[in-house]
Amino acid sequence: MADEKVIENYDPEVILEVRNLRKTFPLKKTITGKVTQELVAVDDVSFSLKAGETLGIVGESGCGKTTLGRAILKLHQPTGGRIIFEGQDITDFNSKQMREIRKKMQIIFQDPYSSLPPRDTVGGILSEPVEVHKIVPKHEVKSYVLDLMDKCGLRDYYFERYPHEFSGGQRQRICIARALSVNPKLVICDEPVSALDVSIQAQIINLLKKLQNEMGLTYVFISHDLSVVKYISDKIGVMYLGSMVEFGTKEDIFSRPLHPYTQALFSAIPHPDPDVKMNRIILKGDIPSPANPPKGCRFHTRCPHAMDICKEEAPEYKDYGNGHCAACHLL
Repeated sequence: MADEKVIENYDPEVILEVRNLRKTFPLKKTITGKVTQELVAVDDVSFSLKAGETLGIVGESGCGKTTLGRAILKLHQPTGGRIIFEGQDITDFNSKQMREIRKKMQIIFQDPYSSLPPRDTVGGILSEPVEVHKIVPKHEVKSYVLDLMDKCGLRDYYFERYPHEFSGGQRQRICIARALSVNPKLVICDEPVSALDVSIQAQIINLLKKLQNEMGLTYVFISHDLSVVKYISDKIGVMYLGSMVEFGTKEDIFSRPLHPYTQALFSAIPHPDPDVKMNRIILKGDIPSPANPPKGCRFHTRCPHAMDICKEEAPEYKDYGNGHCAACHLL
């Protein structure tokens, strides 16, 4: 293992800190391999998360939420910035160094069907990571897996069944059990309920909250459903075109959204009372291409409050009290 880098201004209560994270993908290269055009998927994102908390990441499709989650896990190698996990800078770790970290950081994918191997039984799917990482002695693996299945609401006779024999909600429970099989501390939940029926969504969300309380888990919960994020999250980060435009506690974000994009997102949340008139903010135009983002503030092409400075100069990401940060010239 390489020597640990000295982390400046590190808070021991923080399990995950992301500093100025950036991830780009090359689109065009010259014959010599020089990149001439790139897609900016994640641009200068920073936040910190304490152990046991849930961070909700929201934004429209294509804003970079999933890429951010995968970059944190180093499924995508970051282009720039730092990832600090439990006081250790893992940004430049190679695959061998990451092997030990993999036990502590796991992911639940969006599609429970395509993320499960179709030719393996539930027992085989859940036993493999336990055996590979030597979580328990070999003779205890089956009892360990059966106990884990019970925690996730799976019957013991599912052990010999295959993924295609289950419904979407049951398959997602298998995916959750697989992620938790190595006793992780941080779990990236990449839209884990978006492919499920509303009634099943509630069951899965309640299961995630129950497991978090029992196992002391920390979640990064990626979703475009604001009502789900409000229910499960302690902190919320709002992303637009690869950038974090607002970040804060759930209470601050919902009671006092600062950024015009956040305000527009929240205005679209349906109200249970049909007689309540909603002041819906309609955003005009389409999201610009991340391969050719607009100059200045990236949101200015759709912002109802855009000024001249917004078209020329990118706003500074500032803290407006209690860790409630936003990037907007109006503020």
